[in-house]
Amino acid sequence: MTQKIALITGGSRGLGKSAALKLAAQGVDIILTYQSKHTEALAVVEQIAALGRHAVALQLDVGNASSFAAFAAAIRQALDQDWQRQDFDFLVNNAGIGVHAAFADTTEAQFDQLVNIQFKGVFFLTQTLLPLIADHGRILNVSTGLTRFALPGFAAYAAMKGAIEVLTKYLAKELGARGIAVNVIAPGAIETDFGGGAVRDNAQMNAFIASQTALGRVGLPEDIGGAIAAILSSDSGWINAQRIEASGGMFI
Repeated sequence: MTQKIALITGGSRGLGKSAALKLAAQGVDIILTYQSKHTEALAVVEQIAALGRHAVALQLDVGNASSFAAFAAAIRQALDQDWQRQDFDFLVNNAGIGVHAAFADTTEAQFDQLVNIQFKGVFFLTQTLLPLIADHGRILNVSTGLTRFALPGFAAYAAMKGAIEVLTKYLAKELGARGIAVNVIAPGAIETDFGGGAVRDNAQMNAFIASQTALGRVGLPEDIGGAIAAILSSDSGWINAQRIEASGGMFI
């Protein structure tokens, strides 16, 4: 059986790191990207090695589409050198940023940054990597619970993720002939450093979210990493073109 390989963008921290470790624990090798946290990325590579799997960390700025061709070349080289393969199996479009600003106060610069990273980057990175994704592979895009429920201050961010959810359906339709399943996972509020770590560090916000969540607490990175690994498992191949929310039951 061919060794499964997952490419996870933004794998040096947070949800991407958790997904990398959960997948590695299931026997999947990992290519993870980082933007600036090289030391942290190498630490994740070492953790994956300790689990008995192989990992490679590559630098990528998902907000710079002009760099994607060179990145794809680096992926090809890594696949050839480390796995003697020409393709990988799973693409997890996870890398992103959080911008919290009221609609009336959102600047064009903030909007453009979100477009480039959260939407344009995902669109054109996936397009660039299509020749390297194995037939019968999977693509999993990361969205947010904020596309289902609205909280003030996230209009631009949530709108980009809404676009990702629509794009997911079109990718599933157009890539179905290659047997590639495409889904989107929508995490609820998670305790990470994302968006300045407000959910993790603001006790009042944390308590409010926990009170509005059926399971009575705020999510942890491991909750999402486990869900990502489950969606990409061999038993979930018939799940396609779906938005899967992993929020513990927020605002239901």
